[in-house]
Amino acid sequence: MIIDAHAHVWPDKIAELALGANRLPDLVARGDGTVGGLRADMDASGVSMSCCLGIANQARHVDRVNEFVADLKSPERYGFGTVHVELSAEENLASLRRHGIDAVKIHPLFQDFALDDPRLWEILEAFGDEIAVITHVGEGGSAHANTLSSPAMIRDIARQFPALRLMACHFGGYKILDDAEEMLAGADVVLETSWPPSLKTLRPERVRRLIQRHGAERVVFGSDWPMTSPTEEIAAIEALCLTDDETKQVLGGTMARLLGIDSPWA
Repeated sequence: MIIDAHAHVWPDKIAELALGANRLPDLVARGDGTVGGLRADMDASGVSMSCCLGIANQARHVDRVNEFVADLKSPERYGFGTVHVELSAEENLASLRRHGIDAVKIHPLFQDFALDDPRLWEILEAFGDEIAVITHVGEGGSAHANTLSSPAMIRDIARQFPALRLMACHFGGYKILDDAEEMLAGADVVLETSWPPSLKTLRPERVRRLIQRHGAERVVFGSDWPMTSPTEEIAAIEALCLTDDETKQVLGGTMARLLGIDSPWA
C-alpha cells in the first residue's frame, strides 16, 4: 500500500492561479493541482493514498483552508490542515478540531515565518502527540525565505517536543543535504523523500546510505505532486536497492504507522 506523504491540491477554480503563484524557481509543474488531476496520477502510479497538504499563507485563510482539506478526506486522501503564527495556539487548535483534522503542513517559504519562531513553538507545544506535523525544510525561495527553515531548527524542535509526530520534507534540507545529513541522520525525526524536480537528481548510493543510516522505519515517501511525477519518484525509490522490507516501509509502511492507517506494510 503506497502512501504519498506530500501532495498539494487546490479547489478547481483557483488551482491554476495558486500553482502559478506558489511555483518555485526553475521548477515546472507536472500536474494541474486539482483533485481530479491527483486522482489520475494516483491511478497511473499505483499510489493508494495521498496526503493532501493545505497551506494558508495568511492567518485569515486558515479556517477556510482547513474546511477545504476536511472535505477532501476519503479512503484515497488524507487531509493535512494548516496553522498560522498570527493566530493563537488555541485558535489554531480550535480550527483543526472543528474540521476533524489531526495533521498539518507548515511551509516557511510561503507562510513567511521561521521554524524557530516562538509563536510556532507555542502551537507545537499545544499539539503534543495529538497533531502530526510535516514541514518544508531547506531552501528553494528568496534569500530571506531560505533563512526560515534549516536542519538545525528541525533538530531543535525534535529535542524540545519529543512527543510531536514530526516529519521533515526533502530529507530535512532541500538543496542543503550535507547539513541535513550531518544534523539529522539518526535523530528522532521522520524524513520525507521528495526532491523536486526528481529524486533521481541525487546519487542513488547517497540516498540509500542516508535511508539506511537513519532507518527506513523513520523515512516516508513523498512526491511533492504536482511538481513531480509520482510514477517516476516511486521508480527512483525502487531503484535504490534497499531490502524489500525497507522499500515497503519507505513507500507506505512508516506513514501508515504514523497516521494509524491499516496497512499490511505498517
